[in-house]
Amino acid sequence: MTKLLDQINHPHDLKRLDGEELETLCEEVRKEILATVSKNGGHLASNLGTVELTIALHFVFDLPRDKLIWDVGHQSYAHKLLTGRRNRFHTLRQYEGVSGFPKRDESPYDTFDSGHSGTSISAALGIAEAKRLKGEEGRPIAIIGDGSMTAGLAFEGLNQAGHIDQDLIVVLNDNEMSISRNVGALSSYLNRLMTGQFVNRFRDEMKDFLETIPSIGKSALRFAKKAEESLKGLLMPGLLFEELGMKYIGPIDGHRLDHLIENFQNINKLRGPFLVHVITKKGKGYGPSERNPSLYHSVPPFDIETGEIRKGQAPLPPTYTEVFGETLCTLAGENRRLIAITAAMQSGTGLEEFAIRFPDRFYDIGIAEQHAVTFAAGLALEGMKPVVAIYSTFLQRAYDQILQDVCLQNLPVVFALDRGGIVGEDGPTHHGLFDFSYLRHIPNLIVMVPKDEEEFRHMIKTAVDCPAPVAFRYPRSRGVGAKRSEILNSIEIGKGEVLREGKDVLIVAIGSTVYPSLRAAQRLEEIGIDAAIINSRFLKPLDGDLLCHWATRTGRVLTVEENVLMGGFGSAVLELFQEKNLLSIPVRRLGIPDCFIEHGPQSLLREKYGIDENGIFGEAKAMVEEWRSPSVRSNQAIASIVDLSHNPK
Repeated sequence: MTKLLDQINHPHDLKRLDGEELETLCEEVRKEILATVSKNGGHLASNLGTVELTIALHFVFDLPRDKLIWDVGHQSYAHKLLTGRRNRFHTLRQYEGVSGFPKRDESPYDTFDSGHSGTSISAALGIAEAKRLKGEEGRPIAIIGDGSMTAGLAFEGLNQAGHIDQDLIVVLNDNEMSISRNVGALSSYLNRLMTGQFVNRFRDEMKDFLETIPSIGKSALRFAKKAEESLKGLLMPGLLFEELGMKYIGPIDGHRLDHLIENFQNINKLRGPFLVHVITKKGKGYGPSERNPSLYHSVPPFDIETGEIRKGQAPLPPTYTEVFGETLCTLAGENRRLIAITAAMQSGTGLEEFAIRFPDRFYDIGIAEQHAVTFAAGLALEGMKPVVAIYSTFLQRAYDQILQDVCLQNLPVVFALDRGGIVGEDGPTHHGLFDFSYLRHIPNLIVMVPKDEEEFRHMIKTAVDCPAPVAFRYPRSRGVGAKRSEILNSIEIGKGEVLREGKDVLIVAIGSTVYPSLRAAQRLEEIGIDAAIINSRFLKPLDGDLLCHWATRTGRVLTVEENVLMGGFGSAVLELFQEKNLLSIPVRRLGIPDCFIEHGPQSLLREKYGIDENGIFGEAKAMVEEWRSPSVRSNQAIASIVDLSHNPK
């Protein structure tokens, strides 16, 4: 018998299925997600938890006339399977395959590119208003998780939505709140009743009637509203949303497909802004994921039968994230003022052990990066040493707070930017390729980038000891197996290091590009090119004396960075040379071009954009060969600065 999923090429195909077939389809979708993620890796728990919700939304609403806006978007795998990407789903998160997040240029059913939290309500409200202004039919539906509801942006959107009373549905996918007692027969019955046309028509008619009664009408209306709100407050936790002007429906069991469909069908006949509160279970249908949803939130390939993560046989160096967590625990044991802060990424930032050992000095403030930074500023004002651990891509959301609340006041807050550089399969919303550019121009801020896990340990020590604001960024990868020292030492601020002397070309590298530069230099030596290598270590301040000395000595400079070229590390070197009147020295820059980088393996993307060993070798070789060419050496009018950005087609 042909699988039902094989017959679904368009959401309209769902509408011919009966209730039993829809339940079967839920099972097939779960199996397909599980099979693909076990091979490719990806976000498992959140996607398994939203299968019934996704199918109900596609069954009831008219897509793509109606618009689904997925907050964060890491729960949209079932959506992709139901919207024409079933035959390509096996390429999920693979290079040039299906994206792990909504992507507008991938499908007309992907309404809004997402990857960061809290954006769905504001985007949906903008779509609703645009449709009203154009006189178009269609209703936007924002699907947002309870974690994303901690983002201030979400409440800003709710505030306006209730104020302008626009047709909008917000589905709150709740898989954390302890309100399961309300998910039962009575609650489900009340919600189906309250979304019915009779109750809503009666409510509106009663409102109109009371307003016509002279003198007492408005008072009676206020009393009726208070009575209704009091009753709702006893039965369901929706008073906050009602006060914001949203009609609250819930909580609804997010795995009862019949209840979901009936409620959405009722709501679809009504007008105005609704918040539908749905209770789901992360990892639904797969035991290991249900028991440990945090582990299976974003998981590498694993064995379906056992749930065990697939690992190599040989012991591997620790990840930078693990080194960060371990080192911070060591320093916290020595310094009672050291505090760790994260934004809903306790595990992702390696702070689980810190939270266990120092619970009174650990704060997970939810998905609220702006608050995290200003909260840290307040702690620093009172003599604490806060370390704010946030992924590079997510810290972008708190730019104003970094500048105004920390650096303007020169407060000793430490920023730990995990996932700096190319992150891999999560793609453009998660690559940390902009932090050099958005941090280095801020006054008072020191920025460090380690070449390996051992240097990283000492940089953490340096940052904690520093009386000024400090940021360090590190990659999503394992270390190189560097030898570990017993004692942690601070590094002199702004001092780079010469790793290799040479006379033909100077390669100035930073962070993850240092070891590829060293390997490239060894290959260059084999063909008669003597390359000097400097590990900058600091993005800001640069070691001006060291760089200028070796630039003058070699006469040619190649900078290498895993960041966008515009405003990045190479730009900082050029600015230094301009200040020191060294612009006659040819400079080339290797880095990320002016575009958003697609998803794919880190090694493949580094090769594609020329910042791996081969790319560095090729550009350094070309620089020296051009200089050695008689025609070039005799032409003193050639440009002294060449900006190189590999932008393959």
